[in-house]
Amino acid sequence: MTKYINTLRKRALAGLIASAFISSAFISNAVANDKNKNESEKANERESFVALHTSSAIKIDGKADESTWSQATWYPMHSDMIGNLPTSDDFSGRFKLAWDKGQLYLLAEIVDDVLFDQYPNPLNLYWDDDCLEVFIDEDKSGGNHQFNFNAFAYHVALDNQAVDIGEQTLTNKEPFVLLNDHVESRWARDANDHTKIIWELAIKIYDDSFKVSDASVKPVELNANKQMGFMLAYCDNDGSKQREHFMGSTTIEAVNGDKNLGYIDASVFSTLTLKPSVKNSK
Repeated sequence: MTKYINTLRKRALAGLIASAFISSAFISNAVANDKNKNESEKANERESFVALHTSSAIKIDGKADESTWSQATWYPMHSDMIGNLPTSDDFSGRFKLAWDKGQLYLLAEIVDDVLFDQYPNPLNLYWDDDCLEVFIDEDKSGGNHQFNFNAFAYHVALDNQAVDIGEQTLTNKEPFVLLNDHVESRWARDANDHTKIIWELAIKIYDDSFKVSDASVKPVELNANKQMGFMLAYCDNDGSKQREHFMGSTTIEAVNGDKNLGYIDASVFSTLTLKPSVKNSK
């Protein structure tokens, strides 16, 4: 009898262990599924943008008088990535997007009470000057691009020069590069509100095969319904050694308290869709 009871006890204990293991596995799977669901929901909730097709090239002159711009949608630059939210007279921004087969066009309307460019060398601490920063991931693949061209983070300065981080080597530990042939830029002050500037850009889109040393790499041809990773931001500095605000178009979930992730990880970009088709005229 004692032997029989011991056998029952062993079987009961084994059953409890198995049940606990199954429950633990079930809970782990449920947590993982919830995490994946939350990440998916966050991606779906992230801002998305549309660029309208234009039948003729937009002139980059800071005037924005093409009919395409009157038909395009304004999108706000409302998300703080560095610093506190500025007052509306210190900084506010919004933008529109258009495209043709050769270029992506950007119109930004920026209110900034102080325009500040402390470093004449365009490669020196350019992120601490006032500038637009245009983030583009041609194939919307996401992932790291800090020292490669899986995606681009063009810092477009007040002198209209465009800078990004290139490929890092043992002899080139700060590989900042001018990419002025990628971006045409012009801005002008509003005639009625002198703190407001109208900033137009034409951006050639390159894929991840781009290399600074290889002139044979050409920009991709754009087509309707193409989707790209995209984000726009503005570095605002009113006279400090470092930028005071960094405002963007896209809400970013902080990692260890840091929301300034776009120059490293293209996965935080929004989705930009190229839509057909509007007629363009001056």
